[in-house]
Order: sequence, then C-alpha cells, then structure tokens
Amino acid sequence: MGEETVKLFDSELKVMDIIWKEGGATAKYVADTLAREIGWNKNTTYTLIKRCIKKGAIQRSEPHFMCQALIPKEKVQEAETNALISKLYDGSVDKLFASLLGSKKLSAGEIQSLKKMVDELEQKESVQNG
Repeated sequence: MGEETVKLFDSELKVMDIIWKEGGATAKYVADTLAREIGWNKNTTYTLIKRCIKKGAIQRSEPHFMCQALIPKEKVQEAETNALISKLYDGSVDKLFASLLGSKKLSAGEIQSLKKMVDELEQKESVQNG
C-alpha cells in the first residue's frame, strides 16, 4: 500500500460529502448547506475546510474560495471500511459478513445483491487464476 491514506474525521467527512456530491463547491455553499442541514455556523465549516486543505483532501482556488476534492470518495470509503474491519472484526471480512447476516436486518433484495457480488468475485477470481 504505497499511497498514504488521509484520515478524515466525521465532521470533515460531512464537508467532503457535499464537495463530492457537487463535484466541487464554494466554501459559502458548503457552509450554507451544513448550516441548513445540521445547524453549523459558518466559522465551524470554514475551519473544517481549512483542516481538509491542510490534510491534502481539498484544493482551494479562486474565485469565491472554490473547493475541489483531491481524494476520491471511494478511496476514503475503502480506507474507512478496512479500518472498521480491523478494529471490530480482527481484520476478518467473513466475521463482518457473519455479523451482517446474523443481524437478520437484510431484505431479500439485499441478500440477492450480496449473492451476486460473491458470484462476480468468484468469476473474477477464476479468470485470474485460470
């Protein structure tokens, strides 16, 4: 794993989610959205944007303090998922799935979707090894 993953806190992820969703946004737009959605004041949001810039997650440009994501959402999701699996399931993906399946909260559609993913992984694996 050559690339270093940027660690973002939940509050920073709220800022990033808006930027990812919009494909880029002004700091004012991000602040206005978070004020409306969760009641944050403008200074809180601007502080979090500056933190994300320092961490290399956001690039700022003019005009209007335009914010662009420097890291893709999928990369952050993958890192967070791996951290969760390591922390809660001893690094075992099967323990995670056993927990999900054991909770009995999955719909028939979700179970079918999981089966399809497993089938696709098996096919990909057999092509790589075959």
